[in-house]
Amino acid sequence: QVQLVESGGGLVQAGGSLRLSCAASGRTLSDYFMGWFRQAPGKAREVVGAIVRSGGNPIYSDSVKGRFTISRDNANNTLYLQMTSLKPEDTAVYYCAAGRNFNLGPGANPRAYEYWGQGTQVTVSS
Repeated sequence: QVQLVESGGGLVQAGGSLRLSCAASGRTLSDYFMGWFRQAPGKAREVVGAIVRSGGNPIYSDSVKGRFTISRDNANNTLYLQMTSLKPEDTAVYYCAAGRNFNLGPGANPRAYEYWGQGTQVTVSS
């Protein structure tokens, strides 16, 4: 069993930055690929990006590419999402997720991820 807890969300002006953290417990984070997803009210959950177990070569959705950076600190069982140049359309609840189904992930398919955090709210004002 893996427990994931996101933190770092808040209210920020357009063009600003936030860094989200996802602290994992219960199992060693390095055994899992990780992803960030987000969900706005009335909309489906969508992928933000994903990262392999080693932390190399993260992938991103087109909507955030060049603005967001995913990294992981396996020694501290923590996943990060550094967000810059934030836009109002980035407003959503952000979730981290962990998975070990290597036939499906890492990637955009939420079915690849077995464990999910409770989410942290990010609100970008114009």
